[in-house]
Amino acid sequence: MVTFRLDEYKTLFFRIFLGYLFYFISRVLFFSFNTNLFAVDSFAKLARLYYYGIAFDTTALLYINSLFIILSILPLTVNTRPGYQKGLAILYFVTNFLALATNFVDIIYYRFSQVRSTKATLDLLSDETNKKALFEHFTWTYWYVIFLFILCCLAWGWLYYRVKVKHVPVKSLRVYYSSSIVAVLVILALMIGGVRGDFRHSTRPINMVDAYKHVTIPNQGDIILNTPFAIFRTLKSNNFKAEHWTTENYINTNIKPLKQYNGTPGGRPNIVIIILESMAREYWGSMNRNTVIPNFKSYTPFLDSLSDSSLIFTNAYANGRQSIHAMSSVLAGIPSFQAAFTSSPYAKQKIQSIVSICDSMGYQTSFFHGAANGSMGFQGFASILGFKNYYGRTEYNNESDFDGMWGIWDEPFLKFMGKTLGAQRQPFMATMFTLSSHDPFQIPDKYKSRFKGGPLAIDKCVQYADNALRCFFNYAKTQPWFSNTIFVITADHTSQTYYPEYSKAINRFADPILFYSANKAYGLRGVRTDLASQLDIYPSLVDLAGYHKPFRSWGRSLISNLPDETPRVINSPGNLYQFMQGNYIYLFDRKRITGIFNIADKALEKNLVEDGFNPEMNKGMMDCKALIQDYMNRIVNNKLNP
Repeated sequence: MVTFRLDEYKTLFFRIFLGYLFYFISRVLFFSFNTNLFAVDSFAKLARLYYYGIAFDTTALLYINSLFIILSILPLTVNTRPGYQKGLAILYFVTNFLALATNFVDIIYYRFSQVRSTKATLDLLSDETNKKALFEHFTWTYWYVIFLFILCCLAWGWLYYRVKVKHVPVKSLRVYYSSSIVAVLVILALMIGGVRGDFRHSTRPINMVDAYKHVTIPNQGDIILNTPFAIFRTLKSNNFKAEHWTTENYINTNIKPLKQYNGTPGGRPNIVIIILESMAREYWGSMNRNTVIPNFKSYTPFLDSLSDSSLIFTNAYANGRQSIHAMSSVLAGIPSFQAAFTSSPYAKQKIQSIVSICDSMGYQTSFFHGAANGSMGFQGFASILGFKNYYGRTEYNNESDFDGMWGIWDEPFLKFMGKTLGAQRQPFMATMFTLSSHDPFQIPDKYKSRFKGGPLAIDKCVQYADNALRCFFNYAKTQPWFSNTIFVITADHTSQTYYPEYSKAINRFADPILFYSANKAYGLRGVRTDLASQLDIYPSLVDLAGYHKPFRSWGRSLISNLPDETPRVINSPGNLYQFMQGNYIYLFDRKRITGIFNIADKALEKNLVEDGFNPEMNKGMMDCKALIQDYMNRIVNNKLNP
């Protein structure tokens, strides 16, 4: 008789060890499929990242297997019976295989999101109306990842049954219970320490941000993390909380969250904002004329030609990682960091935006998105912002133009927008969110021989979307409203990268911004290289529209370009803030500045923190904190509509 159940405990530890093994394998695959995104330049560095990942794997595995472990160690006297062991096996495989699946999902999804999936990702998925079609597409397109996942599951199951618990009858209940209780207490203590990531009472449980203390390039922290950990740690997290790092006077003086402009345009212009799905700055020739990228190829001939008659910003950035983030950033000047503002309870408050300001000025306001109504949460947030009209796939009402996955092809839907606007009274403000340059990267059959694309799957879709814009503008030029319309064209976020320049940490947010109007009175001409971001679009349009009252904005007018409004950019690759201002880039984890880099160091290779701070650095660090403080305080205190 095995009095102290040593055989059971050895088997339990072996089964938990299998979790470490397959998390290691999934991490190797995660890195292998996304190598170009991490700038890991040596095997030793990669090994260190894997080593640091053990702590996060421990927490995730203990979360997932807590019930399995407890049921394995409780002194029930039937633990070793075949029926009981079969029940444990079912629990073990269901929970662990589901968790492992999320790691495999991120092997592909990471290249689009640039962050480990979290609860916010689950919230985003819940807003999708075509989940079945998406599942079928990704299953077909990325079958090899599913194949690897199945292989890992089969191997895991085979190894699990190599070590079995033998049934041993209990002959001494006193010894059995006393020894079991001691073992239960020891194992529970180990579990508590493992879940916390540390046995010291003085430390808080490890969180996602702790992965980034081991790296200087933020994306490398995602190698350390695993997806189950990221999801568990964000299930009940609230990243929106008031901060008190500086004074209101400092914020008002240096951040200027309340803006007021005195522009005097010739009448109220129509405004059309076009947010292009995934159309990163990398694909535009006009945005790369001075980047000196060898053998650079443009996939946007129309946008390049339009740029010659526009005001363009070649050093502009997104303020979020997903499409819904762009909607709040562009239209309301509200970025998303660790958690999406639009997925939070605070998104339901009254929000001042270009929509509400245009409404107050008598504009007709409309939002256009060719996907199924409600997809991606756009319709709900459009309603919160106050759009008077919403036009989706339902309103388009012609399924012959459905792309089979997301919605209506860009070309016919842009034409639909043009005709719809022509029937509205002026002035109008419209936002169009395109979709044809979204994965699965398909184009209409009639264009497949014309648009051959390039090395990336998205390239041919960029060509198609560019041509769709050409067709739209050719139509718009014939309309009476065209001459008094200001067009803004930007992208929601970046996507696939080909050139090493755009794989750099900062340039993973590199977005284009273009202002165009046939009315030369607005002065929308030229090329600007100063820092700009999606947050600057909203105040720029408020300025152009001639709105003279104070309004809330963390951006600045790119039109007035006032000397007391500092060019700056803020975004987040995960659990860090990236803040650019002046000559430096700052990384902030909400407790301390973890990195300072020269503004030209887009790959974040040389951390200047250890070299000491100069006056500009001290000012930049405080401005970073001040902006985040005002952002948080206004959101949690319902002050987004001052």
